[in-house]
Amino acid sequence: MIPSLLLPDGMADAVFALLIGTSFAASFITVAFGIGGGGVLLAVMASLVPPAALIPTHGVIQLGSNFGRAALTFRHIHWSVIPAFALGSLIGAAAGGVIAVTLPPPIMQIGIGGFVIYSVFAKPPKGLRDWPAVVGAVSSFLTMFFGATGLFVATFTKSQDLPRHSYVATHATLMTVQHAVKTLTFGLLGFAFSHWGAFVLAMIAAGLLGTVAGKRVLNRIDDRRFRLALDTILILLALRLMYAGLRDLLG
Repeated sequence: MIPSLLLPDGMADAVFALLIGTSFAASFITVAFGIGGGGVLLAVMASLVPPAALIPTHGVIQLGSNFGRAALTFRHIHWSVIPAFALGSLIGAAAGGVIAVTLPPPIMQIGIGGFVIYSVFAKPPKGLRDWPAVVGAVSSFLTMFFGATGLFVATFTKSQDLPRHSYVATHATLMTVQHAVKTLTFGLLGFAFSHWGAFVLAMIAAGLLGTVAGKRVLNRIDDRRFRLALDTILILLALRLMYAGLRDLLG
């Protein structure tokens, strides 16, 4: 029996348990293989959490999970890209919070998916490698509507050609910045985070356990296998994103 304090109104025990398990698995996947956990968590939450609460709660859960991941890999963070990315994130989140999206979401999904696949098989454009502020602004704008833009940020992080531990640490730090800005923006827009507080803390705790477990796998694989696993997951997630966009576009 799950304590009622942890359950938002209307959430069944079985749903809570499934979400907790997903949070653990999502963090494990992200640490062990570099990307994918945020999208997995969003996909499961989308069918179990009310639409109005989906993006804000997913954002604050990802904030906690990524912060824990960054803390555990702190000495490997590639700091030079963080300040500019943070500035861009502030601009992108502010724009996303007040501007209606004119480009249909399916088109954006197809475009992002195609770009990610291109980045796996070819060198990313020079601007992507050298302009973290632009990546921060674009990804933070998109995350206000799609929730999981770790795939886009992973393309930028991958372009830095970092060892596997530095990749995980840097990506976690960039996503911590982005989700912090997003959470602040939703708070200013009036979302009632307090109603979901206990649930969110439980999800973050499960994610931290998944991070610890995933780090053990990360320590045991070499950079070549990590890069192969990362590229494979990027391609699969990009194809899924493009499929979702085409499905919505074609009805």
